Amino acid sequence: MKRLWLLFSQTCTVLLAAYFVVATLKPQWIGHGSGARGAISLFETPAPAAGEIPPGSLRAAAQKASSAVVSINTSKAAVKNPNANDPWFRFFYGDQGDEPQGGLGSGVIVSPEGYILTNNHVIEEADEIQVFFNDGRKAPAKVIGTDPDSDLAVLKVEMDKLPTIVLGNSDSLQVGDQVLAIGNPFGVGQTVTSGIVSALGRNQLGINTFENFIQTDAAINPGNSGGALVDTNGNLLGINTAIYSRSGGSMGIGFAIPVATAKQVLEDIVKDGKVTRGWIGVEPNDLSAELAETFDVKTKEGVIITGVLQNGPAAQAGIRPGDVIVSIAGKPVPDVTQLLSLVSSLKPGTEASFVVQRKDETLKLKLTPGVRPKPKAQKR
Repeated sequence: MKRLWLLFSQTCTVLLAAYFVVATLKPQWIGHGSGARGAISLFETPAPAAGEIPPGSLRAAAQKASSAVVSINTSKAAVKNPNANDPWFRFFYGDQGDEPQGGLGSGVIVSPEGYILTNNHVIEEADEIQVFFNDGRKAPAKVIGTDPDSDLAVLKVEMDKLPTIVLGNSDSLQVGDQVLAIGNPFGVGQTVTSGIVSALGRNQLGINTFENFIQTDAAINPGNSGGALVDTNGNLLGINTAIYSRSGGSMGIGFAIPVATAKQVLEDIVKDGKVTRGWIGVEPNDLSAELAETFDVKTKEGVIITGVLQNGPAAQAGIRPGDVIVSIAGKPVPDVTQLLSLVSSLKPGTEASFVVQRKDETLKLKLTPGVRPKPKAQKR
């Protein structure tokens, strides 16, 4: 009996040791089955091949354009109250802070020479401008020129090996086209949002003197100003400028200046330090039924001229009060805003063709625009 008990105890010891070894090294051999604790079935997609882009992804466009979009930090010295050192002033109003005022915005590198396009309101009245690049570098920027009428400005940085964005064709845009907005909203860092072109040729918004905005529902927020609106190939279509908002954040209505306008402003500023626009010297009005009846106009399309400056370009070309300008350089003129935009885009001193309706007669005139005069400063 004692021998049997010894054999039994040795067998149990060996089995327990074997169980411990298997449980430690191969736990899946023990307790497998549908009722095993912690067992779960998973289905996983195979890992994508290196560089493979998922269908519908805008990754390539974002990567192509993002490196050329920069963040802009501005600072402006605080305006010190002239009475700040007066003890009585300090008693009633306390110490006036002299901390500089900071601003945030975005910009787009459009040339390997270091030229950057941004909004005028981003850098307006700034004493110091710092540009932060997507690769971690930063550099001070110099203002080459500004154009408040279009809310554009050109900066320049002295740096090598700058990524440059490719200019697209904003004239070929159509409502419904996909776009990306790239910038630095709220200073959180570079951000990419997507949407579509919601409308074209938006004007009469009271934002700029010359308005011909691309409207998009891609999210644009404070800090995005001066950033890039690009197509699905990563090419620049516009400079993000403004939003319609009741809360201060994006509500799906953003506006961008077309790259065709930005390019013209850039070239003029780099060449001449300022933007030179065409001018013909007329007082235009949208064609209403009352004006058409007053001047006995037979057409319903165009802009009616109610005043002509004596010896101005329009007067010298033969335009009279009561004439209706139907087209300029082959482009239709549906309203005063479009007339202003088309005339301003004409090169001063270079002859342009105008189609004019005078009562029931259609005239084709050659007009040489002059230089648009600067607005007179208001007296204060």
